[in-house]
Order: sequence, then structure tokens, then C-alpha cells
Amino acid sequence: MKDSSSSIEIREVSKKFGRVTALDKVSFSVKPGELFFVLGPSGCGKTTILRILAGLETPDSGEIFFHGKNIASLPPYRRGAPMVFQNYALWPHLSVYDNIAFGLVERKVPKKEIRTRTEETLRRVGMENLSTRMPGQLSGGQQQRVVLARALVLNPDIMLLDEPLSNLDAKLRGEMRDEIEKLHRETSITFIYVTHDQTEALSLADRLVVMQNGKISAIGTPFELYHRPANKFCADFLGEANLLPGRISGKNGELLIVETSLGSWLAVNSVNSKFAEGTLVECLIRPENIRPYHPGRDTNKFEAVVRSIRLNGSTVTAVLQAGGITLMATLLNEYAVNLKIGKTTQWYVAPENMVAIAEA
Repeated sequence: MKDSSSSIEIREVSKKFGRVTALDKVSFSVKPGELFFVLGPSGCGKTTILRILAGLETPDSGEIFFHGKNIASLPPYRRGAPMVFQNYALWPHLSVYDNIAFGLVERKVPKKEIRTRTEETLRRVGMENLSTRMPGQLSGGQQQRVVLARALVLNPDIMLLDEPLSNLDAKLRGEMRDEIEKLHRETSITFIYVTHDQTEALSLADRLVVMQNGKISAIGTPFELYHRPANKFCADFLGEANLLPGRISGKNGELLIVETSLGSWLAVNSVNSKFAEGTLVECLIRPENIRPYHPGRDTNKFEAVVRSIRLNGSTVTAVLQAGGITLMATLLNEYAVNLKIGKTTQWYVAPENMVAIAEA
């Protein structure tokens, strides 16, 4: 386990490139040993954050702390936070072993220790039988393991990962996600992982920050941000989203009463939101939370025409037309056998799965 003082704090960091504002007073902290994701679309500023942490860019303003120490004046090699790039950046003329050992050689670590640490790291990433191969003889997944090993061998407190799986096919991405999770669990290194891939973030992160136009849109655990997003952008960016416009008309216990084009429905609040009567909202309904109607489910019930059906493998996605609104419902195959295109069917959404979000 790493020392409990290992942590990262970013305070009011801003960065411009010409007239483009890449980061606008961004602040967040990362707990010791977290697998922390920075997620967002292209151009949102996420890679700029990583490059500033690595010392490859200098912020225009703001402060950055590692372990409680301001690192603004430290060069990259003294920050103890190696960066794993998406394009591998391996030395083509060096073997797998020598690529991994390179950083230790540069730091003039004793030869015996270099061999011990390099061999141990090769075993950790499952590359011990490929140590003499050259990068050109490796698959993409194997090359990425070498890149991870090259960082791990330095025994860092912090690792910075810049979209490390973006060059891999779907199957290899899944395998490498498992590998990164395993490495994090075994080492307790603080990982800062930048990606635009929602699946990676939702499946791996302890916590994540969602970026939009150089600012933080939301921060929280994957469960919180997926099921109770704080705003429309986060709801729409993290997975498939049905957004049903409505107006708050009152309360029913802890639930909100929302007037929609499909009727008077019950909903829950998004995170840290309080809505007054008359407030216009967007109600998030995830496709997997739209269910075929069963007797006794008398709230949030509606009729819809099935417009199309798409087989995804283990699930089916049905496009529904209801009251001028198009909704998507995702069902396990066994629950979708009776669906027919053009047929009017009854559906419902449990109140706890309808989340009221501020319209703006």
C-alpha cells in the first residue's frame, strides 16, 4: 500500500491556447489510491489537465499539489507521475525488457535492482515470456502492457493515463480494462485516467469528473452520475438517455409530481437539486428502466406504438412512439418476444427511475 498522504489537488487551474480557453478555473481533488477518471468529449480540456499534471504544459493560473506539496516548479521527471500515452511511444530498437528498464537505467539505479524490478514487473503484466521481443513483433494489447510496465517499474505513487485503450479493438479493450483494474487493485497507485469512452469510465472508476467546454460539469461516483446526474449534459453524455420534458406541480411524500405529455408522473430529484412548484424540468429515463406494463403498476404508465426493434445480442432495443415523444426501451430477449412493430403496447417506469433534472 502506498503512503496515505499520496493525493492530488487541483485548485482553480486555467489554461488558454491563443483565444481558446482549454480550462476555466478547474478544481477537484483525488483521494489516495483512487482510480479517478476525467471524462468528456473531444476538446473539453481533459488531456490538457493530464499534461499539466505531468508537467508537459504550464497552467496560466491556479495551483497543483501532489501529497500536499505544490509541484508547479518541478520538472516532469521529478513529479513521480509517469504518463501512459495512447500511441505507445516505445523505443523500436529496444527489446521489451530494455524498454521497461529504460527509466531505471536513466535514473542510474544499480544493475541488480534494475534486473529484479524489471523481471518482477514483466511477471506482473504477464509479459515474462516475451521479454526479448522487439515492439514491432508485439500486438497492440501486448505493446500497451509494455507501456504500463514501463510506468509501473518506477514504483510511482501516481500514474497518468491518456486514453490508453483507444487504439485497441473492442475485445482487447475489454481485456485491458480488466488488466488495469487488476494492477490498480494490487498496487494501490493513484490513477488519473483520461478518456472519452463512457464504458471505460463507468466500469472502472472509483470516482470521475465529467468535463464540458473546459469546465467541470459534474463529479461523483459512476453510480451517482449515471443514475442521478446533476444536469442534462451529464445525463445525455453518460450512456443512452430518454429525456421527457415536464413541469413540477407538487410533491407526493419524497417524490416530485411532474406534469408531462404522457400524464402526471412521479419522479425523484437529481443530485443536490431542489425544485419549486412550476419549475420546468427534463426527466431522465434510462432505456433499461422502461418496462412492459404489469397489473398493479399504476403510476408512470403509458401506451406506445413500437416503431422499430433492434437486436443487440443479449438485449433488444425498441423505439417507442408515445404522445409525440420518441423513447427507447432496452429489454432482455426473454421480455421482448411479444414485441411487434406497429403494435400498441403498455409500459411503465418506476418513480425511482425517473429523475427530474433542471431544464437548462
